[in-house]
Amino acid sequence: MSLRAAARLVRAPLAAGLLALLVACAGMPERLVPGTARAEIEQRLGRPTAVHTLPDGTQLQYSRQPAGQQVYNLRLDAEGRLLQVDQVMDRAAFDVVSVDRWTRDQVLARFGRPALLERVARFDGDVWTYRFLETTIPRQAHIHIDPTGTVRRVMYTDEYPPEPPDWTP
Repeated sequence: MSLRAAARLVRAPLAAGLLALLVACAGMPERLVPGTARAEIEQRLGRPTAVHTLPDGTQLQYSRQPAGQQVYNLRLDAEGRLLQVDQVMDRAAFDVVSVDRWTRDQVLARFGRPALLERVARFDGDVWTYRFLETTIPRQAHIHIDPTGTVRRVMYTDEYPPEPPDWTP
């Protein structure tokens, strides 16, 4: 085999691998640079899961809930250019939620739609559950919202994987 043929054999898989890496990176909001136009953001990431109007611009929200553990809020200026990208699924972001002050709309604007919507016997209202990672530990944040739309409680639990089956005879 000639050196030129060997080089082609190496280059083809390398080029395919680089292309795959570029495609994967295109769907990563944290890789966007400030100043990116909204049209380019939506071309790279697709349609946002939610759009919120801000006093000085717009927020595009890209949620990976219910299966994923990330929600990205992309803040755009009045001209539709990217100012900031925040991944808000972490304990610090949930700790900011103010009990008896925050509303359902504030929770939606910050965290998007929950991974799970539940009701429990000892609370008159909905429990919105979000999945997130705390360091490397899968966790859940449970935000209790009463019928008036006010946050009444925030709780955390570990999200344990299902028990493996017992294969002993």
